[in-house]
Amino acid sequence: MRRFIHRILNKVSSDDKQLLLQLEHLLGFSPKHISYYRLALMHRSKPEEVTDSNERLEFLGDAILGAIIAEYLFKKYPYQPEGYLTELRSKIVRRETMNNVALRMGLNKLVQYNKNDRGLSRSHIFGNALEALIGAVYLDKGFIKTRNFILNQIVREYIDLDTMESTDTNYKNQLLSWAQRKNYLLSFDTLDEKTEASRKLFTVGIMINGELFANGTGFNKKEAGQVAAQKALEKINKNGLA
Repeated sequence: MRRFIHRILNKVSSDDKQLLLQLEHLLGFSPKHISYYRLALMHRSKPEEVTDSNERLEFLGDAILGAIIAEYLFKKYPYQPEGYLTELRSKIVRRETMNNVALRMGLNKLVQYNKNDRGLSRSHIFGNALEALIGAVYLDKGFIKTRNFILNQIVREYIDLDTMESTDTNYKNQLLSWAQRKNYLLSFDTLDEKTEASRKLFTVGIMINGELFANGTGFNKKEAGQVAAQKALEKINKNGLA
């Protein structure tokens, strides 16, 4: 194995040598086609051409991740109903979870993005890059290797299923339940919709009794609503309104 790695390193540039070593530590194996991984780590804010970004690989990795997690949960919980499995899978593959995993893995140190845009470092681009990385592994190594990577390097290393099972991460439902208890009129309104780097960015506001209480942004209305709901719940707890 060491001789194989040395042969690869002798054929690539110094930048790729460094990337290969970092990826080998991150993935648990040595990549074969470095171009897939280089693309997986390229956010659309960095290259001049949008086609050079990791968005297509993110699409592929997201689908593969969902399928593998579904199979894993199906086998792990043989007596749980479909709704339970769907909810738990959603908690695992949701953007916030994947972004936290990516940060703990140190993937943020490898992702290439426009660092002058301070908002990007606080978004979910690292979780998106992790999904793109899964897509790269699939193209480079095939399904079995990808499955092993997801289960061994992601799920077993960074996902606490016991905690996740008992945690309600549907902030929108939590907020609606709170409003019902208080007899408040609550609505989710789209405040803004704009395009950034070829993707739409939505801002959703939470209106309580006709007044803006909190707002959040996301690349779709559902995500923006969840971000806004989380901010609203934090504000409620901070101000003792629960």
